[in-house]
Amino acid sequence: MANGVTISDADTPFLGNVVEGSVDYKGRPVTRSKSGGWRSASFIIGVEVAERFAYYGIASNLISYLTGPLGQSVASAAENVNVWSGTASLLPLLGAFIADSYLGRYRTIIISSVLYILGLGFLTLSTVLPSSHSDCQDTATCSPPKFQIIFFFFSLYLVAIGQGGHKPCVQAFGADQFDAQDPEESKAKSSFFNWWYFGMCGGLFMTLCILNYVQDNLSWGLGFGIPCIVMGLALVVFLLGSFTYRFCQSSDEKNPVIRIGNVFINAARNWQTTTSAISVEQEVQGILPHEGSEQFKFLNKALLAPNGSKENGKICSIDEVEEAKAILRLIPIWTTCLVYAIVFSQSTTLFTKQGATMDRSLGSNFEVPAASLQSFISLSVVIFIPIYDRILVPIARAITGKPSGITMLQRIGTGIFLSILSMVVAAIIEKKRLQTALEHGLVDMPKATVPMSICWLIPQYILFGISDVFTMVGLQEFFYDQVPVELKSIGLSLYLSIFGIGSFLSSFLISVTENITGKDGQISWFSDNLNQAHLDYFYWVLAVLSTIAFTAYLYFSRSYMYNKSSSL
Repeated sequence: MANGVTISDADTPFLGNVVEGSVDYKGRPVTRSKSGGWRSASFIIGVEVAERFAYYGIASNLISYLTGPLGQSVASAAENVNVWSGTASLLPLLGAFIADSYLGRYRTIIISSVLYILGLGFLTLSTVLPSSHSDCQDTATCSPPKFQIIFFFFSLYLVAIGQGGHKPCVQAFGADQFDAQDPEESKAKSSFFNWWYFGMCGGLFMTLCILNYVQDNLSWGLGFGIPCIVMGLALVVFLLGSFTYRFCQSSDEKNPVIRIGNVFINAARNWQTTTSAISVEQEVQGILPHEGSEQFKFLNKALLAPNGSKENGKICSIDEVEEAKAILRLIPIWTTCLVYAIVFSQSTTLFTKQGATMDRSLGSNFEVPAASLQSFISLSVVIFIPIYDRILVPIARAITGKPSGITMLQRIGTGIFLSILSMVVAAIIEKKRLQTALEHGLVDMPKATVPMSICWLIPQYILFGISDVFTMVGLQEFFYDQVPVELKSIGLSLYLSIFGIGSFLSSFLISVTENITGKDGQISWFSDNLNQAHLDYFYWVLAVLSTIAFTAYLYFSRSYMYNKSSSL
């Protein structure tokens, strides 16, 4: 009895079965058998399937809407898609910061879901607004009212804001449902990232099979309205799982972002401190020399108070210094993966426009939407992940003795290599498409269908999908695993920011290339008439850049030091 209230045995979980550091939705200790694990993760993976269905329902065919109803050029539309995609991938940094520092992941997911649904609703409304543009016979020569364009882009970026809070928190919240201290759940957590991506690509596959057809053949309003309904249902499903979720207990320590920031500030203030003074302080604190202490040694100056004083309140602990070093170690890996993100951007932009010029007929009455070929990325992921998780990993585990079979960085590197191959294949196929157009006298006929089956593009999409299984999943697990415990959402947002910056770099690269190749009256590599353009040259440029970045990645990954708690 405590304060007159009797606590029954039913309310007191068996201590050996309690998950340390986690509570339920009412703040009570949780038991392993009644919370978390795959039971809770299944709700969250289901929400991710719906969210990806909604997001790619917009992203996968956005370039077609911009060049069609909005009447933009191919280059302008590709740049707009890349800027929006980049913004959507960078906003998770803000969403993750708010979640990890203030609101928590659960509340952030709910709030961002509401914004997401609102943005999708506005987007649907913007496509069905009556306008004089609907009577225009040639969308390339006329444009809808300015208000409609502004409202469309406002809605589009509201979706990006909602996605910015939703994306990093849902995945981190899902991984939180597995206790890393329990051997079985720790192994399940590694598989969680595989099956998370499996579910994500399942949602994308449904998008490409259903929504792209609806958008191209029925109605853009319906094509954008269905994702809005699906996201509403996803929010309901997420809330239904609340009774089973594990919530990480908030720490009484200071904000983790501020804590790590203080390390850099104190190190900067002590920039004149000598190495010998640091060594003396380490001896006083009983810190033994280790491999990590020799890396980024300048941060060890944060162990001393400014001007060598002994003000304990301004001294950073060795754990805080190691946390800051862990963040710095991620930078070379993050940087060398940017070119992979540039390559990744092409599948939803240039690949789609490339396919739109080819023979897309199946039978006499059905025409495959060009954007639907992206489904082969998802399909290859859905097929290959079970093979990887159930066959390749056990074989590799038996050879290397590592729980995950190969290290996270080896997995990422394998995918980057495959992405280089995909660019080489894309360049060769595009060269053949241009040659076919030339042979049939279609060079000056931009709207004519090149008599070459769109199926020729399938190999580059499949290579993309298999590379995703290695690199995308590897990056997710790497950035979740290698950051401090309180910064898991921020870790995943760092992974997402690779693709945000990559989209901006892709847009910049396209813009620069168009200005260089299209000056003095020359035909640009990105001419609106793709039969005169040279996307094949651009793909070769990306293959060369990827090879250079891959070489740098191999150099940095060989010297990378994993966190002590990492399972590799």
